[in-house]
Amino acid sequence: MPKKDRNTLLEVRNLKKYFPVKKQFLRAVDDVSFSIEKGETMGLVGESGCGKSTTARTIIRLYNPDGGEIIFDNINIASMTQRQLIPYRRRMQMIFQNPYSSLNERMTVRDIIGEPLAIHEKYSPAEKKDTIHKLLKRVGLSPSHANRYPHEFSGGQRQRIGIARAISLNPDFIICDEPISALDVSIQAQIVNMLEDLQEEMGLTYLFIAHDLSMVRHISDKMAVMYLGRIIELAESEELYTNPLHPYTKALLAASPVPDPRVKKKGEVIVGDVPSPMDIPSGCRFRTRCPYAMEICKSEEPELTGTDHRVACYLHK
Repeated sequence: MPKKDRNTLLEVRNLKKYFPVKKQFLRAVDDVSFSIEKGETMGLVGESGCGKSTTARTIIRLYNPDGGEIIFDNINIASMTQRQLIPYRRRMQMIFQNPYSSLNERMTVRDIIGEPLAIHEKYSPAEKKDTIHKLLKRVGLSPSHANRYPHEFSGGQRQRIGIARAISLNPDFIICDEPISALDVSIQAQIVNMLEDLQEEMGLTYLFIAHDLSMVRHISDKMAVMYLGRIIELAESEELYTNPLHPYTKALLAASPVPDPRVKKKGEVIVGDVPSPMDIPSGCRFRTRCPYAMEICKSEEPELTGTDHRVACYLHK
């Protein structure tokens, strides 16, 4: 995607989120830093359990952070109370991964989409009804769907309802937490195209979390690769996709499927299992699976360094 003149909307600084487990801590998010400009889409990729969704839920304050700052539009919201967060709730929304669990089965579509409006807006019944109908049309559904329940819809339609709920308050920033992973392949492109259209129309800023690196490359301006709670590589999408530096990033790209089975992909194959976040290896946390691990990797954790293309790896120091 072409570069645009932008200002920073979200800056995450040294974000931490730990969960107590017995007498230990599970370090789900461990010193994560990045920024997203207004109107930009940042992709966040990595294996299951690396901390992507926890990062997202901490940024939007569904989880309280254990350290660091969340600077949203020049204001640190990391330590705000729930009451102080109310003005920011309408500006930051989330599209959840599973459309089968993110919608209340006992509520009609009208109630699901109308709930944020009831909390944050002062609409008359007629205005509220009209707004809900407009939102349904905007996501490719019919106003006649308003009185139905979630079980009457397909997965793709459910996700459209979730998107309508997310944009109902005209937010500035939306976290898309793997919004297409639970959908049929034939529906995924439709949802991504709709998200791009909404971004253009509404000036939205996205944090887009996904496993499918080709889809993230398509929708994102820049990409961050996460491993065991930390970002290990960050660059513009095309740069990271065509010139990956970290061995883990290369392995992820090599593992992603391609349409033509005759094409042989180059890159390392990831060996071994992901270590437990409760027992993170010393030094570089990827060293136990890395074919290039050196002596220094055992004792010192590499910092994320660089300018336009940042990487945490001693091979590039």
